[in-house]
Amino acid sequence: MENTEKFQNPAGNYRLILASASPRRQQLMRNAGFTFEVRIIPVQEVYPPAIAIDEVPEFLARLKAGAFNGKLAEDEMLVTADTVVCLRGKIIGKPASRQEAIDMLSNLSGSRHVVITGVCITTTARQISFRARTNVYFRILRADEIRYYVDAFRPFDKAGAYGIQEWIGYNGVARVEGSFYNVMGLPVHKLYQALERWPRDKNNPQS
Repeated sequence: MENTEKFQNPAGNYRLILASASPRRQQLMRNAGFTFEVRIIPVQEVYPPAIAIDEVPEFLARLKAGAFNGKLAEDEMLVTADTVVCLRGKIIGKPASRQEAIDMLSNLSGSRHVVITGVCITTTARQISFRARTNVYFRILRADEIRYYVDAFRPFDKAGAYGIQEWIGYNGVARVEGSFYNVMGLPVHKLYQALERWPRDKNNPQS
């Protein structure tokens, strides 16, 4: 029987806390081999109107982390994240209705949009944050395809009204430039690398 190396958690002795109700982020963390606890403190996700779009998700990730001030143990490491979808320089939120979801996907059809995820890692001693950016290209979608997807998958909890891991991603996304998993909601490779660097970066508490 071959020996298999045991996965070494890059978080070391810290207990990972994921502050996200997103089943997709939780799935990505599990699939990447992380052991973690889900702990959520709701916040009002607002940002200054003058902030650059690229900075919004990182700002919101830090905002979510701020809700845990005074609530983390010394051996706990918090991961917070936020993802935005941008089309033609504007942020697209989550659809509030069937028609709004159809309209969003109609606008994404045949064009390129950008998905940006901000991630914040926090302990009682320090905090870092970073972001990842991915370009997503949709082929031209027919109206009946859009209606089918919206009615069958009800993507009302997803920014941009779609999940790339669902039917529309398999059949509608022509090309992705950057991290696929970032589009799902978490650039796992960047999180992994940040955790690996954590002990070496202790003299640089802010990033």
